[in-house]
Amino acid sequence: MTLTREKTLADRIRSDFPILHQEVNGKPLVYLDNAATSQKPLLVLNTLRDYYEQYNSNVHRGVHTLSAKATDAYEAARDKVAAFINAASRQEIVFTRNASEAINLVAYSWGSSLQTGDEIILSVMEHHSNLIPWQLLAQRTGAVLKFVELTVEQEFDLEHFKTLITDKTKLVATVHVSNTLGCISPVKEIVAIAHEHGAKVLIDACQSVPHMPIDVQQIDCDWLVASGHKMCAPTGIGFLYGKLDLLRSMPPFLGGGEMIADVFLDHATYADLPHKFEAGTPAIAEAIALGAAVDYLSAIGIDNIYAYEAELTAYLWEQLGQIPEIQTYGPQPKVAGLGRAALAAFTVGDVHPHDLSTILDQAGVAIRAGHHCTQPLHRHLGIQSTARASLSFYNTRQEIDVFIAALKEAIEFFGSIFS
Repeated sequence: MTLTREKTLADRIRSDFPILHQEVNGKPLVYLDNAATSQKPLLVLNTLRDYYEQYNSNVHRGVHTLSAKATDAYEAARDKVAAFINAASRQEIVFTRNASEAINLVAYSWGSSLQTGDEIILSVMEHHSNLIPWQLLAQRTGAVLKFVELTVEQEFDLEHFKTLITDKTKLVATVHVSNTLGCISPVKEIVAIAHEHGAKVLIDACQSVPHMPIDVQQIDCDWLVASGHKMCAPTGIGFLYGKLDLLRSMPPFLGGGEMIADVFLDHATYADLPHKFEAGTPAIAEAIALGAAVDYLSAIGIDNIYAYEAELTAYLWEQLGQIPEIQTYGPQPKVAGLGRAALAAFTVGDVHPHDLSTILDQAGVAIRAGHHCTQPLHRHLGIQSTARASLSFYNTRQEIDVFIAALKEAIEFFGSIFS
């Protein structure tokens, strides 16, 4: 009797992603660079096409039919994002070009109130986008930057954080999921401790929003940022979540059309949230497509995505663990606790990750190589760069097998060179 393998989540949805069904260098594409950007399903691609073919028009400004349709779709996308992360109000969602712009918005608007001696706490594993804006803010205001280090398991050290925070701390800005280590930070505990000291908290959720359930009310963070292109949406669109009263207290970030109420030659009044922070013509098509991406992820079920990716992650780490030349970074997958994200950063002896990535590309396998916009973290780990394989819900065990086989061949190739 022949047993039929039960279909996985990836088996059921891979046909939604046209880009995955191609050859690279004569081999079937195995795309394992999802932490850099996700691929886009047909629903998102068709939504972009429909906008430009059927109702391309500027939003908020016109009363004609196309403008009204575009405005409705644009604002509906805001509602979808708000529901996806359980924001208390649609006005708490501000569309930005990306997460970097969202962080800069907070740094330049809210951050203008900081003074000399005020403290900002970050971690050593922050993405450059959640580091450089605070460096610039500290240079402008005289604020002091402090950094949480890692545990022996290479996770956010909550105990060290407790020793750093004081009543001078005004902000804690931390990554939810490290794009290099894959560790999941205890954000609820971080927020609770910060609020006890009167500090605000910004969460960089770029690597968590597409992969696990996020409830901003439960986390109780003051701000949260994410990028659309990492969650099956186009590039050029992201969002800032902020608590309503806090956003209302913040001055505008950019000036121009859309963010005004009344304009005079010598002064102006500003629109209510969220439009106060959305100056100029927005990324209309991209925002509408972000709404479609949220629809797509929601239809699959973010809990289902998290569970499936956890299985893939365990399998990936099991296979990497059988290769003696591999050094992995970040915590091991756990049965209990916070676990880890669906990625693995690693090194192979003296082989440069760029060389390794080039060889794997010849086998049709796309991985990342470099410092992954976390240079300070790599210095903290005592290495210059790593290779990184990152998974999404459309990846399969079979693709991991192809990756591992190609990786072993690459290691054998470089071993013959260095021997």
